[in-house]
Amino acid sequence: MNPQIVPIHRTEPREDGMLFVRTDGIIDTMVNAPLIVAGLLVVALTIPLQTSFATTRTLDLIINSDGSTHISSQIDVDSSNFELSLFGPSIDNFVAIGSDGTTLSGEVIENKAMIQANDYSSITVNYDIHDLISKEGRIWTFSFDSPTRYSLLMPENSVIVGMNILPENMEQLDSKIKLDISTGSAQIDYIFSTPVETPTTPPEFSFDSVTIGLIVGPIAAAVIASVIVAKKRKSKPQLQTEIIQDTPKPTTDSLTPDTIFNLRPDMREDDKEIVKFISENGGEVFESELRKKFLQPRTTMWRAVKRLERLGVVEIYKKDLLNMVKLRNDLEEEN
Repeated sequence: MNPQIVPIHRTEPREDGMLFVRTDGIIDTMVNAPLIVAGLLVVALTIPLQTSFATTRTLDLIINSDGSTHISSQIDVDSSNFELSLFGPSIDNFVAIGSDGTTLSGEVIENKAMIQANDYSSITVNYDIHDLISKEGRIWTFSFDSPTRYSLLMPENSVIVGMNILPENMEQLDSKIKLDISTGSAQIDYIFSTPVETPTTPPEFSFDSVTIGLIVGPIAAAVIASVIVAKKRKSKPQLQTEIIQDTPKPTTDSLTPDTIFNLRPDMREDDKEIVKFISENGGEVFESELRKKFLQPRTTMWRAVKRLERLGVVEIYKKDLLNMVKLRNDLEEEN
């Protein structure tokens, strides 16, 4: 009888064995993960670009006699909604206009403007800013750092006494000086001329020979033009130390405050104070003077002025791009 051979199977695991794992899924994950991350980054970067792309085509600045600056800029946009950086936080009279003259919706928050450009590829923004001009004595200083070239129109009867830049062009327009300035930081010092004294350069200002050569000629022309204009006007009010602007002349046909109050007996007390102040200053004042007098925010004072306009007490019109408030002389008794 032949013996039967039975194979012996090892039942306990070997301690020195090797574990084999399927790696196809791991390799695919390692290859695809960077692609997924890159895709997410592209999407994240694309979203803000779609809502904030804008290019400045033209930029024009006008310095007003009260120290504010009017800014007008034409902008090419590539989105229906975008955020526009303004040149300071003290903004008044902001308006955004489409290429066909339509007023666009917008909101100003500090130095940013959120504008709904709709389907316009080009819009124009206009606003007044109070952050570009400082004053020390008779010297007014314009300071501006622009990312693009721009034109600058100086106030009427102003004379430049110093600047730290060389303008691309300078010309005399009646009693105003217009400058074309390139990008970068600019600082321009100026004063207002008067009939009784000739503006002179303060001793603390010093200029190099190149700057003197480029500035003395235009300054002399500006002084001559200012004197001619001053003689034509025969007289001009003495400059004030705090606010330099045309003071409204008293009018004889304005109604007295008591007459106005009798015709409008339901007028609010705070509105009566505004009427008294306007009457005491010749019957018309700048809206900015009312804000300074009563220490009111722009929106609060504007509502008060519009309330008086609805009552027929005042009329509002533009003067040198600023809001002028004038007492009416044709006020009638309410029915």
